[in-house]
Amino acid sequence: MISKNRLYDDDVLVIGLGRFGGAAAIELTRLGHRVVALEKNPVLAEQFLGRVTKVIQADATQVHILEEIKARQFKLAVVGIGSSIEASVLAAVNLVDAGVPVIWAKALTPEHARILTRIGVHHIVRPEAESGKRVAHLVNGKLQDYIEFDDGFAIVKMRPPQEAIGFTLAQSEIRSKYGVTIVGVKAPGSDFTYAKPETKVAPHDTLIVSGPTELIERLAARP
Repeated sequence: MISKNRLYDDDVLVIGLGRFGGAAAIELTRLGHRVVALEKNPVLAEQFLGRVTKVIQADATQVHILEEIKARQFKLAVVGIGSSIEASVLAAVNLVDAGVPVIWAKALTPEHARILTRIGVHHIVRPEAESGKRVAHLVNGKLQDYIEFDDGFAIVKMRPPQEAIGFTLAQSEIRSKYGVTIVGVKAPGSDFTYAKPETKVAPHDTLIVSGPTELIERLAARP
């Protein structure tokens, strides 16, 4: 079901609704993104009707298809094609040529990853190390890393929200406001240090935050 509680506003284009692309599309939708999905297989495309914002049964390797859906207007795109390296590369090239600012793509082999990098794909995902669900939490740029455990608990690496910058952790009251715990803070060029109430957060710090997944999502959605 499409999320009614929107945390994010970006439109995302997902190409390929196999195991990886489908998981990413569903999780991005749950997070509140408007997800337009392209899938060549009509049976697979039909399975996602009503589960994401829009499903288009089409071949993303064809340039005119991406022109018709105005791919250049999307800020984010995920290429999840897993059946063909050639199709993946062609779809990615079309996105690069359309000027999509941030492109994530699944790579089937190290060689495939190198090709995707050379044509201008910004983020390469190896399926044995990543999952579509995890990537869904990273594509918007709010989180720098994300690990979720089976019980709905997560640990993330993220930039500090505006309301924490310039204040100590005690002053910003992040824990009482959002129900999450800032475990550590890392200043540029320094090692991580365990967070204390008197720890002051600077604009370029990186935070390690732990807590229930839904509560972390709410904090990450803050400016």
